Amino acid sequence: MSHKAIIALSLVGLLTVSCGKKKQHDDIIVQHTEAPKPLAPIKMQDYKDVKDVQWLGKQYQVEVSRQSDDSLGMVKDETGQKFVDNRITLKVIRADGSVFCSKTFTKSAFDACLDDDYRKTGILEGFVFDKVEGNQLFFAASVCHPQTDEYIPLKVTLSNFGEVGISRDNEE
Repeated sequence: MSHKAIIALSLVGLLTVSCGKKKQHDDIIVQHTEAPKPLAPIKMQDYKDVKDVQWLGKQYQVEVSRQSDDSLGMVKDETGQKFVDNRITLKVIRADGSVFCSKTFTKSAFDACLDDDYRKTGILEGFVFDKVEGNQLFFAASVCHPQTDEYIPLKVTLSNFGEVGISRDNEE
């Protein structure tokens, strides 16, 4: 066999090998990441809201304040992150400065309106003045899963006799 024939056969062999299909791998390579470690317990920011209201022909001031409370049971999310629950204080103050009503609420006050999931993993998040209707002041409250948009809407009423009513707010 001539020298040119050997080179030609070698080139044909190289071209055949290099033009063949490349072997496909079904392996998926995923970079390993560690789940984030839970931080120290997370607290919501404290707040205070004061509104002037006209109720039964008289002027009142409605004060709502929220404070995180380490003495309440903490809740955990699915990653193990702990959250501090809140305590909410409602004060209704007469024009002369005397206190008509002062009530403090924790999640347990809403227990009858919650399911087991929210009892275990929810915190008392919000409480705001809504409206005056007849002899009652209406408030909207919520127990939520922390740092989500998931919550149970609640309705709180306060009568002119100081009686508090709590129910689930089904008007969505």
